[in-house]
Amino acid sequence: MKQFEVYRNIRKGAMIWGLPITMFALMMICIVGSLMVIIFSFSLTMIIGVFICNTGLYIILIRISSNPRLFQFSSVFPGIISNKKSSLLNYEEN
Repeated sequence: MKQFEVYRNIRKGAMIWGLPITMFALMMICIVGSLMVIIFSFSLTMIIGVFICNTGLYIILIRISSNPRLFQFSSVFPGIISNKKSSLLNYEEN
């Protein structure tokens, strides 16, 4: 009987080439666009430039996916957590 290993990293999400699905889709869209540019304007400098741009984009996306706090500008949790009703009426000062 075949035994299967328990997959414990389900919260990490699916990865393709080390990128999350959304970043991989962005990479593929850029590759298809660069192929269109190469087809319609065929030159050696264009091929080298597109290759360098796609490689740079891949490196940038890998860095962003490995450090998700890079673009996090606000804190996840509020500064104060309270059950007190937020009201402008002051009952203590009467």
